Amino acid sequence: MSVEVEAVGTSEAAPAALHVPVLLEETMAVLRPERGGRFVDATVGAGGHAEALLERGPAVRLLGLDRDPGALAAASLRLVRFGARVELRHAPFSGLAAAVGGEPVDGLLADLGVSSMQLDDPARGFSWRGDGGPLDMRMDPTAGAPLGEVLAGLDDEALAEALRTLGEERHARRVARAVRRALDSERGIADTAGLARVVRAAAGGALGGGRGDRWRRAGRVDSATRTFQALRMLVNDETGELRALLDAAPRLLAPGGVLCVISFHSGEDRPVKQAMRALVDGGGFERLTRKAVQAGDDEAARNPRARSAKLRAVRRAA
Repeated sequence: MSVEVEAVGTSEAAPAALHVPVLLEETMAVLRPERGGRFVDATVGAGGHAEALLERGPAVRLLGLDRDPGALAAASLRLVRFGARVELRHAPFSGLAAAVGGEPVDGLLADLGVSSMQLDDPARGFSWRGDGGPLDMRMDPTAGAPLGEVLAGLDDEALAEALRTLGEERHARRVARAVRRALDSERGIADTAGLARVVRAAAGGALGGGRGDRWRRAGRVDSATRTFQALRMLVNDETGELRALLDAAPRLLAPGGVLCVISFHSGEDRPVKQAMRALVDGGGFERLTRKAVQAGDDEAARNPRARSAKLRAVRRAA
């Protein structure tokens, strides 16, 4: 197996072992790995979908990409048993075409959004849950500016606009002013727990003290969720990266090749839906999913992350 990531110790195996890929059977049904060929998992993460592709397609060769070096390290442990059939590379969506090279692709999968591994590691600063972590949120810790630096360069209006467009936050202006005041105060905002408290107070939601966990158990959405989503998307330029994926992917497919994208909120699903519709309307592609495929009740109960997942797929004409 070719892996362009640093070796890791056995302690890194746990995230891969615990990772549960969403919409697994539905993904396999549209990608059909049993036909063999070259497949790309553009968000390989801990390797759950990639493992299934390789297991169910003995003639599959897989290129796994991720912008998170930690995810690649976890995937390398999970997929090592497949040997030379697997190649892993460190690349964002904007580097997809260069990473894939000139050989056409028979199946391309992108599972969007933030991974459970990233959310569950406080040191990455993605989540409003728990005791908090640093103001970072970078999917690739080796590149770009962390959240703290990004926030320092935004005024009220720019921050409010980001919260509105990326997080669909109803109280964007109020939250932006509160965050800006807190950042400019003597105490500042030290970590994600402090940021969540400021956001909840401004948005009229739960006020720290662990109440966010009780909100989830009651089936309610914590009022910091949309702001954290927006800030994560801003830090990682997720809109620009998704645009790069949807532009490059169709051109990389072989005749009969399938593009499959799993999204988790309207800001992701909307451009995916529009791009796939344009491909079908323009000729040369057929829709494999009449409407977005969503998790059934059993999967949603087993894996809460699957509740918001939507799968769409198109196939290039043979």
